[in-house]
Amino acid sequence: MNKKLYVGNLPYSSTEDELKEMFGKVGSVESVSIITDRFSGKSKGFGFVQMANEDDASKAISELSGQEIGGRKIIVSEARTEGERKGGGGFHSKGRGGFRGRRNSGGNNRE
Repeated sequence: MNKKLYVGNLPYSSTEDELKEMFGKVGSVESVSIITDRFSGKSKGFGFVQMANEDDASKAISELSGQEIGGRKIIVSEARTEGERKGGGGFHSKGRGGFRGRRNSGGNNRE
């Protein structure tokens, strides 16, 4: 069964072909995808590599994480499923922001 890996801290100039070649030296690569900004089309500095099996994925993590590409040490780890990820950006109303009463401004509170 194939295994999806997260590859982070990529140089913005990295290409999918470069990643495929690098990971291909470790094991069989099913697919490579570098995530890009939908408006500019520029790389966001991370991507995903799908390895053919768990053994190749484990080998890729141990051998390639920390390797330098274009002056940057990449991070290689098992990709988390959508359910495992924590909420990222966006607006959340769980007790953040809003009015919380009077702030103490350095002792200017007079009664």
